[in-house]
Amino acid sequence: MAEDGAGNPTRVTRAWGTMGRDRKVVTMSHEKPATDRPLTTALAEAAGMAGHAPSVHNTQPWHWTVLPDTLELRVVRERHLSVLDPEGRLLVLSCGVALHHARVALAAEGWTPVVERVPDPGQPDLVARLTGFKPTGADPDAMRTVQCMQVRHTDRRPVSDEPIPTSVLGEIDRAATREGVNLQVLDDDQKIELAAAAQQAAAVERDSPDLLEELAYWTSRARAGTGLPPEVVPERAPETTVPARDFGYGTLPVGEGHDRAAVYGILWGTEDEPDSWLRAGEALSAAWLTATRHGVSLVPLSGVVEVDSTRQTLRQMLSGLGFPYISMRLGLADPTHAGPPHTPRLDVAQTVDTSAVRGQLS
Repeated sequence: MAEDGAGNPTRVTRAWGTMGRDRKVVTMSHEKPATDRPLTTALAEAAGMAGHAPSVHNTQPWHWTVLPDTLELRVVRERHLSVLDPEGRLLVLSCGVALHHARVALAAEGWTPVVERVPDPGQPDLVARLTGFKPTGADPDAMRTVQCMQVRHTDRRPVSDEPIPTSVLGEIDRAATREGVNLQVLDDDQKIELAAAAQQAAAVERDSPDLLEELAYWTSRARAGTGLPPEVVPERAPETTVPARDFGYGTLPVGEGHDRAAVYGILWGTEDEPDSWLRAGEALSAAWLTATRHGVSLVPLSGVVEVDSTRQTLRQMLSGLGFPYISMRLGLADPTHAGPPHTPRLDVAQTVDTSAVRGQLS
């Protein structure tokens, strides 16, 4: 991304068209104000950019509807992990990640919306509506964050032995907090508790044939634009303090390192309702993109919140003050390893409906 003499970005790259390997990339200069273009174009492009968002097992369980002055976000039940996530917490959280991505893309374009979360009890699949857009001028920080969306990936291998700078960890914490969600960084004793909970959750899930069948389905769909291909999964169990999920396969090379310098944390809040799950996803996105900007690897650890007993363990670690939404590992990426490839993405036509504004896009 080019910068002017003051270090401000002069270009923002938008993904539009195909979101897979043949993704079309359009580069536009902020010399012409983005708000000179139709709002509908900004909405469509923001929805397309949200396709970069991570989701549980790369299910991408979202669908956007572009209206003349509104952007609506719905969950897609066909991509819901109903065995692993029966109450839909991770389903809605994944949509929250996409919602934050879209919000950032709109800020980079110079638009600030009113966000209505879970706006209509009569439409349970409608999780967010963006409306009331105000032109606020292109945000240079958001423009940089859009770039992070496109390079972010999930690396489940051990991180380096270099600790995360305290100032960087503070920025990641503040990014989550600005979205109304807390990040508790775990001490050494709590790391051991988290590791034990992860092992217990894995044992429970291994005893569920239905869950194993669901997992196998979503780890064999990479050619369909979703799921996890072998090249992003470690070829063997990495040496980590908290065990990661065992996908049972993988071709990503793993070195001899450990993650002793890694930081573990829990995103949590005081409510346990769909709107709070959505905000948790927005906070995860904000934390992850901030981490990406600083070269920090973030890996969500969802197993411990999928099993009721281990989720209660996490509640106890929070002193009963709130509800855990997801745990995570943070660490500086191992410089001796190239990053894993990006997971596949659905074609934008499968996730964004622009039929109501056809002819208004430019």
